[in-house]
Amino acid sequence: MTKLLQWLCFLGLIFTIWISLLTDILPFKISKNVKDVVLPFPFYMVIVFGCYSLIVIGYRVLTFNDCEDAAESLRKEIQEARKDLSKKGFKFE
Repeated sequence: MTKLLQWLCFLGLIFTIWISLLTDILPFKISKNVKDVVLPFPFYMVIVFGCYSLIVIGYRVLTFNDCEDAAESLRKEIQEARKDLSKKGFKFE
């Protein structure tokens, strides 16, 4: 089962529960106060997802590691490429 399918199943389950609470399909009745909380639930979930995403992105930016070895290797490759291109007549400014 792929991660996408897992998320779709989870969201389908949440959507089914949300719709059943709003349309009174369940055998028990829920009060108006509960419906007032359940109705904007998708909006709340979008806000929570946005906050979670910002926190994760911020954390990943703060803990981003520098790759000194890769940077040095890239510098060497650039120098080699410049030497090769200058031998072929390319002029760098």
